[in-house]
Amino acid sequence: MNRAAVTSELNSVAGGIGRQQVIDVVRAGLFIGTLLLVWISLRPYADLGEYAVGDTSTGNDLPTYVIFAILAVVAVFLVARDNAQGLATLWTSSFLLFGGWLVLTTILSFDRGTSLRRFALTACVVAVAASMPLLARSRHEVMRWFSIAALGLLAACYLGLLLAPHLSMHLATDLQEPLLAGNWRGTFGHKNAAASMMAMLLFLGIYITREGGWISGPTIIGLCALFLVYAAGKSSLSLCFMVLFLTSIVAVVPWFWLRAVMLLTPLAILNLLSVGTVLSPALASWSKLLPFDSTFTGRTDIWTFAVQSLQARLATGYGFQAFWGSSAIQDLPAGKEWAAFSSHSHNGYLDTALGMGLPGLALLILVLVIVPLRDFQRADTGGNGGPLAMALLRIWLFGLYLASMESFFLDRADPTWFTLLLAIFFLHYLARFRAKA
Repeated sequence: MNRAAVTSELNSVAGGIGRQQVIDVVRAGLFIGTLLLVWISLRPYADLGEYAVGDTSTGNDLPTYVIFAILAVVAVFLVARDNAQGLATLWTSSFLLFGGWLVLTTILSFDRGTSLRRFALTACVVAVAASMPLLARSRHEVMRWFSIAALGLLAACYLGLLLAPHLSMHLATDLQEPLLAGNWRGTFGHKNAAASMMAMLLFLGIYITREGGWISGPTIIGLCALFLVYAAGKSSLSLCFMVLFLTSIVAVVPWFWLRAVMLLTPLAILNLLSVGTVLSPALASWSKLLPFDSTFTGRTDIWTFAVQSLQARLATGYGFQAFWGSSAIQDLPAGKEWAAFSSHSHNGYLDTALGMGLPGLALLILVLVIVPLRDFQRADTGGNGGPLAMALLRIWLFGLYLASMESFFLDRADPTWFTLLLAIFFLHYLARFRAKA
């Protein structure tokens, strides 16, 4: 081989290495940047003193739509280029049935325009979340990327408290819920949203520590725990301890059905003692014996209204994300005027039924509850168990439990929803492909 041929081959190799380095940077930037975009949002540090009462979102945030449409195209293109086999595994009967029903209820929506706009953004978000786990080529990359994103969010939250505390915590001058004054919320619009994300990041911190991140992991755990306490998110804090306890037992129990009973029985109980109390006088009387507010901070009123509204459209609901804040709520009786200004029912399962009917709720339970637990079992028994799978299980379980008190299922780019969705897709792939170190 002459010198010119050797030089040409070396230049070709160098060019290939250069292109691969660029792609690696794009992969990492897309993963970390998307997490920070979702977790921090385009509108952090909201001034709650200027919040317009009754201002409910109708899915018209054009910058968010454009950004997530671009992210979806880029993420799917990158993954399809190198891992089309991974994307092909998403064509399962459960995902297709759920997606088909979602489209149908969007078409049959009481407020089709709102449903179509919200469906478009939700579809882009789902496409991004489904692609992100396949961007990483090893468990080490996943750990490093999660570390950077988590520390980035925590830095934004704590810097907000230091530099702009009036925009990072609740104040007595807030137009809504002034009694929350002093509770930390960081970049988020409400302390409950901040608390739920801190709990999920705490699970990631435990995972990062167990994977060898001896500095970043404990730092994330400590900062999340402190923020969680000062956010005063009682539900998130309690559920965090419950999830850690239950999953520690699951780690030593290998049988699927026993795991399912252990993890899903509390979910059933939480919903029976919440929404169930407005359906059954017996459950309502039992809930009054428990050592906490039996009205769940006034949620029983909104659950009663939502259940009564659902009875008129049990089959298809009012349309995807088209009940609260729409023309479906009208001719309200005296004392129910507040319903026109509500954005959700504080229960993800009930809101799913309102939007997609009882068949939609059944399919959501299949896709978000049953399938991920089965995927965790397959990953665990197939050699993909360990810190990552356990962290994903904890995020998934925490999200399911929290949805008994809050409503974020299918809520476009909501940070809690996106993190739950990401955990579900990670579990899907871990159940089917062997993760590299």
